[in-house]
Amino acid sequence: MSWRGFDVHKLHHGLHQFKTEVHAINEEFFGQLAQGQTPDAVFITCSDSRIVPSLLTQTDPGQLFIVRNAGNIVPPHTDASSGEEATIEYALEGLNVKNIIICGHTKCGAMAGVLQPEKLTNMPSVEKWLVHAQKTKGIIDQHYADLDFDYQHSVVVQENVLVQLENLRALPCVARKLWKREVELHGWVYEIETGEVYVYDPIDEEFEPIRHGRDGSLELADGLSMPR
Repeated sequence: MSWRGFDVHKLHHGLHQFKTEVHAINEEFFGQLAQGQTPDAVFITCSDSRIVPSLLTQTDPGQLFIVRNAGNIVPPHTDASSGEEATIEYALEGLNVKNIIICGHTKCGAMAGVLQPEKLTNMPSVEKWLVHAQKTKGIIDQHYADLDFDYQHSVVVQENVLVQLENLRALPCVARKLWKREVELHGWVYEIETGEVYVYDPIDEEFEPIRHGRDGSLELADGLSMPR
C-alpha cells in the first residue's frame, strides 16, 4: 500500500533491519529492558515528525518516558484526568522518575495555529485541543501584538513551554512530588534549524543554550530573551 508516494514497505524493511542488525547484536541489552524500565526523565514534547527525543538527547531505549501531542501541551487538572496526566502520574508514582522536561520546538505548526486560529476551521478537534494554550495566546496578544508573525511564532513557542510548566506544577501528582522535593521540572526549546537546545533559567527568566566549558562541564550561555 502506498499513499502520496510513500511506500509502507519501507517501514517493513526497517523493521526487518532492526530485528536482524540492531536487536540481534544487542540481545543482552534488550533482554534487560524486557525485565522492566527505570527511565531517567519524563520527556513531554510535540508530535512533530521532525522531533526525535532519543536522537536529540542521545539516549538509549529505556531512558526517556515520552509523552507526545500537538504543541507539547499538559492540560490543566480536572475531575476527568487527561491521558497526559495519567501518564505523568504513572511515571512519578509507578516508576519513581525524578525529572520532567517539557520541550517545545521552532517552526511548530500547533503554535502557528494558536496565533492564527482562523486557519483551523477544517480541524475542529485541533482547535478544541489548542484551548489548552489560550493562556499562551493571551500573553502574545498582551505583550507582542505589534510584532510580526515570525517573531511572534518564535516567542509563542517559548511562552507556551512556560505556560505548560505552570499546568504541570498544578497536577496533584506533580505538586506532591514538588512539595517533597522529589522531582525537578525543566523547560526546553529545540531549534530545528541549528540543532541548539535552549534551557529555561528561572533566575534570568530566559532560555539559554547549553555550552560545554573548557573543563568539559556544562554551562548556560546568553540566550533567548522575552522582553516584556
